[in-house]
Amino acid sequence: MAELRKERLDRGVKVRADSIYAVSSMKEIMFLIGPGLALIIVLLVVPLLLTPYWQRVFAITGIYVLLSISFGFLAGYVGLVCLGGAFFVGVGGYISGLLNTVGVPMFLCIPLAMLLGGLFCTVALLPCLPLRGVYFAIVSFVYPLFFARLIPATGWFGGTDGLPGLEVFSNQWGLLYLMVGVILVVIFGISRLVNYEDIGLVFRGVKDNEQAIKASGLNLTWYKAQAVFISAVMGCFGGAYLTHMYGWVGISLFATDFSIMPLAATVVGGVGTIFGPLVGAFLLVPISEALRAFGTLRIVFYAVILVFFVVFWTEGLVDYLKRKYEQFEHWVRV
Repeated sequence: MAELRKERLDRGVKVRADSIYAVSSMKEIMFLIGPGLALIIVLLVVPLLLTPYWQRVFAITGIYVLLSISFGFLAGYVGLVCLGGAFFVGVGGYISGLLNTVGVPMFLCIPLAMLLGGLFCTVALLPCLPLRGVYFAIVSFVYPLFFARLIPATGWFGGTDGLPGLEVFSNQWGLLYLMVGVILVVIFGISRLVNYEDIGLVFRGVKDNEQAIKASGLNLTWYKAQAVFISAVMGCFGGAYLTHMYGWVGISLFATDFSIMPLAATVVGGVGTIFGPLVGAFLLVPISEALRAFGTLRIVFYAVILVFFVVFWTEGLVDYLKRKYEQFEHWVRV
């Protein structure tokens, strides 16, 4: 009778570090690509199983996913706690809406809103980049509040009525899978940027030791501006996408939910990871929608979850699941 012993799944795979592997079998290959492949399959299949109402919820959840990844990227890799998600969404939505009202087709409005909106948000936040921590968070949180009051007071861009009658997505599946495609591209791009590119090392240096970056002769403000632009582009796409999902743009795009929900999703999923904010958003937003009948009591739900994760589960869901996945043992023949 053959003797058996327990062995961890990652035994013989990791050689020197988390990014250096020795792969010798299909089992080990699947160990490495399995979680990412499962995520892709889930994102592609889930929309097919939902009712039209929950398909809309899925699309809106995708916007929060992008905002959460944007927040997690700035906070976890650059050290900038940005609560300006609503600012990014509002700017992207209004730019796309304004372009559409002058005759620019929707398929051009969205990429233009991403680029122009990202540039506008970066320039607007440029004077705040020397700030860190709670100071940058407070200032970035004020921006959407400022524009949400300025537009009704001046009557610009339709005032409180907004800009109605905009072009909308003609195909529900195109609406859904555009969001799925963008989420996958963003995950791959940000993962590549922070883990394998030289600029990712600089971003981590900005977070950990600004003085070392300055001593290396690098322009600290320039790299912070690049990070803010990348983050703003994701949020501006969400705003433009939402605008053409409903065919209307208004001051509701500056709602504080777009600033607070990414923070909650990142805390739940795990700060300093790419997949953490995604998992947190896909948990919190559908649950929030399911609790809509309870009205403002949903805030109590968020408060309890945040307190629990901040006090008792600081590593977040993704780091916990990753650790358990790598520590899982199975029986092998000796």
